[in-house]
Amino acid sequence: MPLFWRVFLMNAAVLIAATALLLLGPVTVSTPVLLTEAAVLAVGLAVLLVANAALLRFGLAPLSRLARTMATIDLLRPGPRPSAKGHGEIAELVRAFNSMLDRLEAERAASTGRALSAQEAERRRVAQELHDEVGQTLTAVLLELKGVADRAPGPVREELRQVQETTRTGLDEIRRIARRLRPGVLEELGLVSALKALAGEFSGPVLTVRHRLDPKLPSLDREAELVLYRVAQESLTNTVRHARARHADIELRRVATGVLLAVRDDGRGTGGAPEGAGIRGMRERALLIGAALAIGPGPDGGTEVCLTVPVPQGSP
Repeated sequence: MPLFWRVFLMNAAVLIAATALLLLGPVTVSTPVLLTEAAVLAVGLAVLLVANAALLRFGLAPLSRLARTMATIDLLRPGPRPSAKGHGEIAELVRAFNSMLDRLEAERAASTGRALSAQEAERRRVAQELHDEVGQTLTAVLLELKGVADRAPGPVREELRQVQETTRTGLDEIRRIARRLRPGVLEELGLVSALKALAGEFSGPVLTVRHRLDPKLPSLDREAELVLYRVAQESLTNTVRHARARHADIELRRVATGVLLAVRDDGRGTGGAPEGAGIRGMRERALLIGAALAIGPGPDGGTEVCLTVPVPQGSP
């Protein structure tokens, strides 16, 4: 029964009972009002108020739970749906809200998938142009510089050698950027080899990246492998930029629910800082394949990023 009719009928029942007592019973109201009559009226009024308060309290409780859920909902962090408890239009409102959340999450997943696909395609195009156009141009410049340096006199030759080294450094940097934009090793050699190459790429004088990668992983589709690689890449990028860490670890292993990727560092942690575009991008990628992403302090300090990718039961 709708809440309106429940409140109305309860009030009507109390008022009808009070009227019947006044008309048919010995209860009367004198002028001036006697103490016993005032007590009877006060008790009746108290009963009416308590009954109204109890009915509204229990009837509107689902609305309070729904309001708290609406205030804290985050489409990037799906949580349990509010239960459709209650009666009538309140339960219908909760069910409508849950249905709206389902549609919003489905639409966000679809739009995120299209956006990430377009982003990956653009990355491949830019990487290809860097490799084919800029890389070949700089290679040709290096060859020309070598020929000129071989024919130049001594002092000029030395300056040309320095220009050659600067050009070669720029060419190596362009190739490194192209590899980050389009991880060819992921497509050619698989996820484990790509993560090993990623650890070597980020290792240097400031940061040492270690890896523990299980080669016996269940079969993953291309999209899941790309998400795992991009999350590891973004995690190490954040470590280099913000963590001030000396060591980082990449772990990839099979768990009961699927495949777990963990990236840990010994830096200063997040410090309660708001999430930036990089972490939001990781959450969107995780939702795209139905994975669970958790970011928090590591067991020994620093920051830990854990991505759990589900795999079908019985996958090899």
